[in-house]
Amino acid sequence: MERYELTVNDEGEEELKVPLRGHSVVEHNMYNHGTAFTREERRALGIEGLLPSRVRTLEDQVRQGYAHVTVTPDPLEKYVALADLESRNATLYYRVIVEHLEELLPIVYTPTVGRACQEFSHLFRRGRGLWITPEHRGRIEQVLESAPYADVRLIVMTDNERILGLGDQGAGGMGIPVGKLDLYVVGAGIHPTQTLPISFDVGTDNAELLENPSYVGYRHPRLRGEEYESLMEELVTAIQKVFPKALLQWEDFKKVNAFELLDRYDEKILSFNDDIQGTAGIAVAGVVAAGRITGTPIEKQRIVVLGAGAAGVGITRILQAELDRLAMTAEQAEQAIAVLDSRGLLVDTREFDDEYKNKFAWSAEHARSLGLNPDEPIDLLAVVRAFKPTVLIGTSGVPETFTEDIVREMAKHCERPAIFPFSNPNDNAEAHPDDLVAWTDGKALIASGSPFDPVEWKGATIPVAQGNNVYVFPGVGLGAIASGTSRVVDSMFAVAAHAIGDQLSDEAVAAGHLYPPLENLRAISREVAIAVGLHAMELGLAPQQDRAAFEKKVDSMMWYPTYPTLIPS
Repeated sequence: MERYELTVNDEGEEELKVPLRGHSVVEHNMYNHGTAFTREERRALGIEGLLPSRVRTLEDQVRQGYAHVTVTPDPLEKYVALADLESRNATLYYRVIVEHLEELLPIVYTPTVGRACQEFSHLFRRGRGLWITPEHRGRIEQVLESAPYADVRLIVMTDNERILGLGDQGAGGMGIPVGKLDLYVVGAGIHPTQTLPISFDVGTDNAELLENPSYVGYRHPRLRGEEYESLMEELVTAIQKVFPKALLQWEDFKKVNAFELLDRYDEKILSFNDDIQGTAGIAVAGVVAAGRITGTPIEKQRIVVLGAGAAGVGITRILQAELDRLAMTAEQAEQAIAVLDSRGLLVDTREFDDEYKNKFAWSAEHARSLGLNPDEPIDLLAVVRAFKPTVLIGTSGVPETFTEDIVREMAKHCERPAIFPFSNPNDNAEAHPDDLVAWTDGKALIASGSPFDPVEWKGATIPVAQGNNVYVFPGVGLGAIASGTSRVVDSMFAVAAHAIGDQLSDEAVAAGHLYPPLENLRAISREVAIAVGLHAMELGLAPQQDRAAFEKKVDSMMWYPTYPTLIPS
């Protein structure tokens, strides 16, 4: 593994020692500056004559690179063009995204990354990260040592089984860890050489992939049970040994595996699950912002969550952590949140296939106190009619479940209902923003999972916020790494939610916005990182630092994509 030695000289300028010479420098995406190599660097590195004469600036290259990417209207072609740019010149790639973040975020991540995962075998040109398969059993530590860089601080790993709303994508799921880590780089300044995407490729049950002669992944039915668990145990143990400073982010695992892995390794390796905890963080940030708009603090809200999968349960966990932080009793917290799955309201008289649902079930006594019969299935309309929620969050993955009668019933009892159809992609959203605006006479506060255009209503423009996890996970990851916390706990995501909300101006709140502008992502991630790190210190999970010193440390870790001076080593 290579050691990427980026330092700062006495004048505050970045310098990078380069162990390569000649054509190898130009072919290396982390050392290559293209036509921006200075004449001194060209001589010192032995690359004179390998490039045209003109020395260009990074700013010139950004303009040209952006133009090349956006010349096509097809999002997937833009994705391919960006991937090609990253393979040639990583610094330029990240700078182009940083300078055009709002436009290119849907290209490097959702929704376009979903298409890229589906077309992965067809598009594959060059590997990024590592694929760990059952063929590596007993040798995973050696495979990890094949990673390109030694100082890995952040790993995003998936087993590819629940990629976005697309299901089992086999080896193609690698597009998700790659995209997430790119967002860590542009959103929180984690240096790309400190990141490692991993696909835990243990086969696929996607028959279309298994029958596809072009499929590049491990061509076997998906590994399950004890064999899956023992291989994962070997991988986690190897990560601890080879990359002892790394934070592991679990990504797009099947619901049951997601919860089991998160809980099993919670105290063994520094880790969190973005689908469970990151989605929850941005949902809670929306609830907090809605409270600012309506003047209703979170402890006074009545919240309904439709969907008891990883995202829905994650949201409920973080909400409960926040209510606990506000010194509410367990009974009060239970009565503030109602959770429904495909069979209706979770009530303790029901038997659940998924044991974790018991923790979020209402008592039969509480259901009866609201006039509901816990001995029969209780649907969403009945819950809304009895519970009179102020917030309705959808993570069901089932389109159009927030029907007109449900929304109008909610609006009867709530002046500004906060309605979050969070399921991705847009076709799976529980309701369309146009309908939500119409059914509430323009009063709904709306956040969706995927981007929607604002809604024009009676001469007014109603904003539709996107509850994008990118507001949350980059800052949480940076804060965890910078603070040296031993664990990532649920309350950190509640703290992150407040830090996000604090970035909303009073003018934005008055206009009904639930999240700050995405163009401010780096500043938002900085504040989230500081809040999360200081919270870790309060909990005794991280070494104590004063705020000023910790802020300085966070700032020092936030890389901005510029060309360092290259020095032969």
